[in-house]
Amino acid sequence: MTVKEARKIVDRFYDNQMPYKDDVFMFTEALSFLIEAEHDPRDMMHLGGYYYEIKRFDLALKYYELAATYDYDPAYECLGYIWYYGRTGEKDYKKAFEYFSRLMEKGDPVSTYKIADMYKNGYYVEKNQAKYEQIIEDLYPRVKNMGDVFGPIPEVFTRLARIRVEQDRKDEAISLYRYAKDVLAERISYNAFFGNMNIMKWLIDDLYELVPFDENNFDFYDLYYLLKSPNKITFMYDGEEQHLESVMEGNETTVCFNGKWFRSRDDFFKDGAIGNNRLTAIYDELYGFEEE
Repeated sequence: MTVKEARKIVDRFYDNQMPYKDDVFMFTEALSFLIEAEHDPRDMMHLGGYYYEIKRFDLALKYYELAATYDYDPAYECLGYIWYYGRTGEKDYKKAFEYFSRLMEKGDPVSTYKIADMYKNGYYVEKNQAKYEQIIEDLYPRVKNMGDVFGPIPEVFTRLARIRVEQDRKDEAISLYRYAKDVLAERISYNAFFGNMNIMKWLIDDLYELVPFDENNFDFYDLYYLLKSPNKITFMYDGEEQHLESVMEGNETTVCFNGKWFRSRDDFFKDGAIGNNRLTAIYDELYGFEEE
C-alpha cells in the first residue's frame, strides 16, 4: 500500500453511507498505515474518532493519547470527553477538567461549555449554578452566528434554552430549541454520531414540554416524540409511501420500518434506511408525514 492508495481508501470510506465489513477493515488498515508512514495527528484523530463512534473507547483513547503527544489541541478535547464520561470504565474529573481547561484558555467553545457543565454538576470543582449560567450566557454571542454545522450551536443553544425556561422566558427557549434542531439535523445528515442523536432526542423531548405537538405538521426528527408510544405513521420518499410503527414492549417501544424491526427508537434513527440511503442523510427529502 502506498500513501496515495491509503488516502483514496480513506476518502472513499467517508463517502460511503453504509460501508461493509471489508470497507471498514480497509479503512482502519489504511489509516494505521498512514499513521506509521506520516505521523500526522489528524490521522490519529480520525482513527480515534472512528473507534469512539463505534464505542471502542479503549482504542479511541489509544489514538487520542498518541495525537496528544504531538500537542494537537483537538486531542485534548476528546481526552476530556473520555475521562468526563468514563468511557473506558473509569471517570476522572480531574483529568477532564485539566484537558478542557487547557483549551478553554485558548478560547475553544466546546471545552468551555464542558467546563460550565462541571460547575453545574460539581464535578472536581464546587457546584456553582451562577457560574455555569454566566459561562453559557457569554458563549451564546460567540457561537450564534457560526456558519459551521459542526460548531457547538446546538450544545450551547439547548443549554441556554433550559436556562431561559428557569427564567420563565419560554418563547426565547422555544426559538433556541427550534434553531438548534435545524442545525443539528443538518449536522447529523453528514455524521449520525450517537452523541448528536442523543442531543436531538433530548432536544425534542424538551421542546414538546413547552409547545403542543402539531399532528398536522411534523417532520422526521419529531418522530422521536411519536415513537415513544404506540403509533402508526406514514411518509413519502421519492414518490413512494413508507410505513413506520412503534409497539410497546415492557417500558420501551420497538420500531418497525417497512417490515424491518429495530429494538428501540434509538436503533431506528441510527440504522433506518431506504435502500442504501440512511434516513438521517435524506431527512430533508422525506415528506407527507401523517399519523394513521
